[in-house]
Amino acid sequence: MPQSRELPGLIAWLDRASERLGRSLSWLVLAMMLIQFLIVVLRYLFSINSIPMQESVMYMHATVFMLAAAWTLKHDGHVRVDIFYRAMSPRRQALVDLTGTLFLLLPVMVFVILVSLGYVGKSWRILEGSPDSGGIPAVFLLKTLIPLFAGLMILQGLVEATRHFLVLTGRLAPPAHDDDQPEEKL
Repeated sequence: MPQSRELPGLIAWLDRASERLGRSLSWLVLAMMLIQFLIVVLRYLFSINSIPMQESVMYMHATVFMLAAAWTLKHDGHVRVDIFYRAMSPRRQALVDLTGTLFLLLPVMVFVILVSLGYVGKSWRILEGSPDSGGIPAVFLLKTLIPLFAGLMILQGLVEATRHFLVLTGRLAPPAHDDDQPEEKL
């Protein structure tokens, strides 16, 4: 059976959706930097302090951190101990990754969802707002990022598990890593 570089149907769609979400969220980093710069200029040059602006940076940072975690998983950017992994064959790496996804990532993310639902639900029931006067009245939205994070991680984990299974069974070519590519000469 010839090896492919393509994932099947729905799995490929989920993988592309994760990529689009990650790239879209990257624009929040630029907005966050610009707003933080404005906060510093207003505070130190004009002695103006804006709680909503400060909180908006926190909201954007939380959004990027929580919702781009699945994109980071897709790009193999999470922390790992590479002492043995790097020297392994692509099939053995796929086995390690599949095992880690099935027995660590997915159960932990299901646990995060189950534990956070009451916490987030209570926040929605009272429409929790900022503890600071004049702050953003949407802490309940910020807390909603917790189960969203876990849900996106589960979806991307399923994509990765499928990818690793297909590599193990020889139906998908292992992904090319940056360190596998020869360096370009100028």
